[in-house]
Amino acid sequence: MPLREASFREKSALAMLMLWLLVTAFYIVEMQPWRWTMHSIHAPMKPFVVATIAIIIGSIIVQAVLGARDPKEASAPADERERPILDKASSWSGTVLAVGCVASILHYLQHGSGDLLFHTIFLSLIVSAMSEFIFQLWLFRRGA
Repeated sequence: MPLREASFREKSALAMLMLWLLVTAFYIVEMQPWRWTMHSIHAPMKPFVVATIAIIIGSIIVQAVLGARDPKEASAPADERERPILDKASSWSGTVLAVGCVASILHYLQHGSGDLLFHTIFLSLIVSAMSEFIFQLWLFRRGA
């Protein structure tokens, strides 16, 4: 099914996934120099702040553009086919978040870096959000 025929929620999930991938790539690239000197300085907060602001502003822009292209569908509630897909994708992404947080805590117990714990938990949040969009896309396509 071409993207033109996709539902608003499918288009939204795809656009948000692209946004989150870009922001995650920025975050990882910005954190790379810190990794080389991991135990000599504190982890920089600038990449975290910039990534957070970019996600907030980017999400508003993406949803506004998609909503302006089809306001009727954008304002419509999820139908009986979409609700279970959105619920299942949310549930599965919660599992991804839990695994990432537990892995981060275990890593902290091994290395003892609170700065690294903070940033690995943040990355777990990012991966969880992206996985929700991926699960939504997969479930929408599978159900179609």
